[in-house]
Amino acid sequence: MKIVTISREFGSGGRELGRRLADLLGFDYYDREIITAIAQAQGMDEGYVEKSLEDHAWQHIPLTYGRSFSSSAIMQSTQTSLLIEQKRVLDGIAKAGKDCVIVGRDADVLLAEQKPFSIFVCASMEAKVRRCMERAAEGENLTPKALEQNIRRVDKARARSREMISDTRWGQGSSYRMTVNTTGWDLKELTAAGVANMEMSTANSGPRSPKSAARGRAMPG
Repeated sequence: MKIVTISREFGSGGRELGRRLADLLGFDYYDREIITAIAQAQGMDEGYVEKSLEDHAWQHIPLTYGRSFSSSAIMQSTQTSLLIEQKRVLDGIAKAGKDCVIVGRDADVLLAEQKPFSIFVCASMEAKVRRCMERAAEGENLTPKALEQNIRRVDKARARSREMISDTRWGQGSSYRMTVNTTGWDLKELTAAGVANMEMSTANSGPRSPKSAARGRAMPG
């Protein structure tokens, strides 16, 4: 069984890259399906589950303005339940024994025992803003500045999420088997290059130093 995990900066195209990798490799693909499974198991709204797991807002709730230690404890308990359920769902995917690509959810950390091929997808801020604007829903008229602020907020939350469960840093090259910079790339072409890179890396697998890991980038030519 082979597991590929995709961690990504918001707007970098990591989700699309993950889908394309799964299609090209013939692997199962998991993304929002994980959120759906958690929500169903906990009897909660999918939007609430996703926001809770992404933002970790409960860590920063002030115990003032009418809030009590009790209400904060309840929210922390809910958060803990969601994190436990997320781990259970990911373990279930791994136990199914099928080759798969998993996007997000800190899967590379939570499934570390399975030795997944972990990929981090990034891009320049300009490229991420442009991608978000191109894919914005109709009537969503966010300015480039507003989009950049949102990108930074989401990425900060993702970094904080990893810090809660791992001593490795989110986005640092040495934390992943491969780092892919999508800036200037056509994702279809980049996917093929990524598969070739993965195959070469797997063939030459062995301990890698942080320095060599940081160099493992697919960059535009």
